Amino acid sequence: MEPTESRAGVALPDPALIVLVGPSGSGKSVWAAERYRPDEVVSSDRLRAVVGSGEHDLDASADAFALLDQIVAARLRRGLTAVVDTLGLDPERRRGYLQVARNSGMPAVAVLVDTDPAQCRLRNRARDVPVPAPALDGQLRRMRTAAGEIAGEGWDLVVRAETARPEPSHTPGARTAAGEQRQRPVQLGLVLQLSRFPWNEDPAGPRHWLASVARAAAEAGLQGIALMDHLIQIPQVGRAWEPIPEPWVTLGMLAGLEPGLRLGTLVTPVTFRPAGILAKTAATLDALSGGRSFCGIGAGWWEREHAGFGVPFPPARTRLDELESAIETVRALWAPGTKEYKSERVYLPETTCYPRPTGRIPVIVGGNGEKRTLRIAARLGDGCNLPADIGTLDHKLAILHQHCLEAGRDPAELEVTVLDVAVIGRDRTHAGSIVEKLRGRTSAAAFAQRHHAGTADDHIGRYRLLAERGVRTVFVSLPDLASPEDVLRLAPLAAAFS
Repeated sequence: MEPTESRAGVALPDPALIVLVGPSGSGKSVWAAERYRPDEVVSSDRLRAVVGSGEHDLDASADAFALLDQIVAARLRRGLTAVVDTLGLDPERRRGYLQVARNSGMPAVAVLVDTDPAQCRLRNRARDVPVPAPALDGQLRRMRTAAGEIAGEGWDLVVRAETARPEPSHTPGARTAAGEQRQRPVQLGLVLQLSRFPWNEDPAGPRHWLASVARAAAEAGLQGIALMDHLIQIPQVGRAWEPIPEPWVTLGMLAGLEPGLRLGTLVTPVTFRPAGILAKTAATLDALSGGRSFCGIGAGWWEREHAGFGVPFPPARTRLDELESAIETVRALWAPGTKEYKSERVYLPETTCYPRPTGRIPVIVGGNGEKRTLRIAARLGDGCNLPADIGTLDHKLAILHQHCLEAGRDPAELEVTVLDVAVIGRDRTHAGSIVEKLRGRTSAAAFAQRHHAGTADDHIGRYRLLAERGVRTVFVSLPDLASPEDVLRLAPLAAAFS
């Protein structure tokens, strides 16, 4: 395989085996440090210092390389990136690394650090302990033939180092998409979805914590805040005894704090409140907030919280019937005038609901059941909230569009939103630390894949790909949210799509 190059640069699969190939002084260690975390880079020099007297202790080389081989195999077996920082000029050793990657099912990449020989010599002379000149000359000669050898060794990708950077494997094409967003930006709304409420860590209490988060959301350029509607904290987020506030009360408080934010739920189960009461609640919030409310609504799914609070939990079919009726009911009560409303499912002898909403409150249907929920969204919803995983999203969108067509509705009329529970780090090291903190007994590789772990730039590319599929709003939930400062990490994303 010939080295891959392009004007936009080369995306390196991540996680992967990365083998650096270049003579002493070519800059391999600097290249690796600029792109990967220290614990992802396995350096023969550093291991000499561990098992011997220092990086230049050649008597320790055999032990250092034995340890290097063990570390690389262990990382690849766990689905973790391993960057091999050695000369990479020994074809037998390269083929050994390649075989370990094959056995582990990991992509294998050879990176040619083909620096000008004069520059290598200059850097070598500046070292405290230079490589002897004849040895460096031999490395430079080997480098001239290495590219040809590597082309026939079966690597998944062979690249030159200059513009190659890692791209998370959960979103192929993200780097290119991020470049497209910088050159030809599209708009996309970002709303903070609050699912964790660690306000006990704030000495000033819950109200101060919420107000600080709201101010941070506005400062970051987000469009709004969405709250979960649950009676007990869900196991996907935290422990049952952690605080989970009643959302509509909390939204009412937020409406008086930050005048620029949209406010609503994602999502309110129809089992929790009679539809008429929900209509009254949302209309009041809309009036108090100056027309900034939205209403996420769904059939509900967690039987435990219903039982614990004495709330009936009928079968799924009944709950979906109630979802259809609820959307009709709130729409009738929000409509102008006071009159009778009658349909196949709903009868209201009058629609006296004051205050009326300031404007049209968007109804976002949550859930992605293909036979019924998506059909309800296509017929009755202003929006539909779908999974953020691109493969799943593509599948659900195809079904949703078909339901729209069967209902005689243009799919473009329906706003597509996604909930993205994303690990967004300040940099690669920070993203990795979040994964390690939260993963529990899940492997780091699987947790990072599930939560699309990456930097803000990685997520800009992801969100561009979502926008290209017709997504108009991303509800972003930070699984590590603890303080307002965490919300500010979303500022680069909001700015990119504003």
